[in-house]
Amino acid sequence: MPRYLLGRLAQAIFVVWAAFTVTFVAIRLLPGDPVALMLNGRGGGEAASPQDIARVSAELGFDGPIVEQYARALSGAVHGDFGQSIQTGLPVSGMISAALPRTLQLGAAALVLSLVAGTALAVLANLVRSPLGRQVLRSVPSIAVSMPSFWVGLMLIQVFSLNLKLFPSLGGAGFAGLVLPACTLAIPGTALVGQVLSKSLHATVREPYADTIRATGASELRVVLGHGLRNAAIPAITVVGLLAGYIIGGSVVVESVFSRPGMGQDIFFAVTTQDLPVVQGVVVVASIAFVAVNLVVDLLCPVLDPRIRSTGRTAVAR
Repeated sequence: MPRYLLGRLAQAIFVVWAAFTVTFVAIRLLPGDPVALMLNGRGGGEAASPQDIARVSAELGFDGPIVEQYARALSGAVHGDFGQSIQTGLPVSGMISAALPRTLQLGAAALVLSLVAGTALAVLANLVRSPLGRQVLRSVPSIAVSMPSFWVGLMLIQVFSLNLKLFPSLGGAGFAGLVLPACTLAIPGTALVGQVLSKSLHATVREPYADTIRATGASELRVVLGHGLRNAAIPAITVVGLLAGYIIGGSVVVESVFSRPGMGQDIFFAVTTQDLPVVQGVVVVASIAFVAVNLVVDLLCPVLDPRIRSTGRTAVAR
């Protein structure tokens, strides 16, 4: 087990470092000069002089060799210092600290909704006796995955905010303001969990041990919930890491649609204005959140399936 844990920790560190490095290279290949963009945007229409651009570039550390910039940025990131925002002049770490709690709140709510609703959908699909009913329920995930998040968000706003007036449409605080954004993020996640778990559960409840349990007089509900669900859960748990990645990426769209303050809006503004330190900081924090969820999944799988401890591999969806 310690060897398994060390291997997963090493993989997590590598993923974060790779995300930092790829982002560092990519944002420096973008066309245009972010310092010139910043100064011209503040100059009231008057173009900044080359001397001013050179001076500000030196202050921000953008004038040195690329290797030196990378080493300085990596050292700062290790210590939680991502520099200052080009556009606002505020410390990037402070901006992320202010935005992160709301994004984590949204992501956690969407993840819980996805797991609960996806599990309910999978169980229901395996309990319904009608072949037509089972087929309809198993078709729901494919339909849900095909719906773009921005379209889902707009439809939820139209129905539940503008028509029914049940929830705020833009930037709402508290539980009411969290419902529609969380549901928007959770719908594709529910489809993913439901599809994987439904197939796994369908195969599990048809194994010989399930027939033995039925022979004792147990109901189908008991077979599915009491015995089949745990054995079928491993493939569904392994997709939680993918689901976390989707939620992190989807928060950019959802927070923009609902005008909800958070890291999604920060990264959208940073990319459009080429605010390189903010882009770097948000990507690193998002990658840390992604590998943290995957690490928890990797540690949970051996608890549910002791065979993984000996093989050192997580289960994959059947």
